[in-house]
Amino acid sequence: MNTTLPALFVSHGAPTFAIDPGLAGPKLADLGRGLSRPKAVLMVSPHWMTRGGVAVTASARPETIHDFGGFPPALYELQYPAPGAPALAAQVVERLRQAGIVAGLDAQRGLDHGAWVPLMYLLPEARVPVIQVSLPYPCDAAGALRLGQALAPLREEGVLIVGSGSLTHNLYEFRRHHGGDEAYVRAFAGWVREALQQGDPQTLLEYRRLAPDAERAHPTEEHFLPLLVALGARLDGDAVSVIDGGIAHGVLSMDAYVFSQAA
Repeated sequence: MNTTLPALFVSHGAPTFAIDPGLAGPKLADLGRGLSRPKAVLMVSPHWMTRGGVAVTASARPETIHDFGGFPPALYELQYPAPGAPALAAQVVERLRQAGIVAGLDAQRGLDHGAWVPLMYLLPEARVPVIQVSLPYPCDAAGALRLGQALAPLREEGVLIVGSGSLTHNLYEFRRHHGGDEAYVRAFAGWVREALQQGDPQTLLEYRRLAPDAERAHPTEEHFLPLLVALGARLDGDAVSVIDGGIAHGVLSMDAYVFSQAA
């Protein structure tokens, strides 16, 4: 039986996704129920970027960080009390350093909403240990891909690698949009789907030049970079499958991707 865990990209959208599952929430829950139980989860979120290198959470009991404001009070009461994995965190730091990536431990940092919101659907019991790996600042698409490549072998050791971002993420439009789904969101998401299914990472690395409305879909890059981390964690023989999460708030594509060994 194949026990290599997949690499995932999930769109966590707005913080309200935690209490408003829409189309994507039940599909992530179905995905989680079908997974072999991970030894641990390694999360990469756009809401933690660190200067001077990559940081890895090393707390045995990471707190649930409510790193947002102006949302319904119910969101601030949610907790995701998964244990940490300090020993694994130390191993990840060593692995990153061996790959030439500056890295260190952070014993204080908890899990931001880019980590715990999708995990509430994927692994709602919060029993699997979770560590979070920061994105370096600054970071570009090539750097995110390299980070994923350095982490990829962990999948064969029972670690579920999850890049959590948003397939489209224009905060200006999110705050002001009151109409139907924007056509550019579907166009950009469709381009990404085709590029991933073709299996050519170079195309994705040049998404800002090649994809339709790339700068409108992502005025800044941080919410797209976790997809490149997940792509970098792809192993030989992986198939790619898409989970159609629909569009939230007219402008947030909630698609997810699974990179997994063929059955």
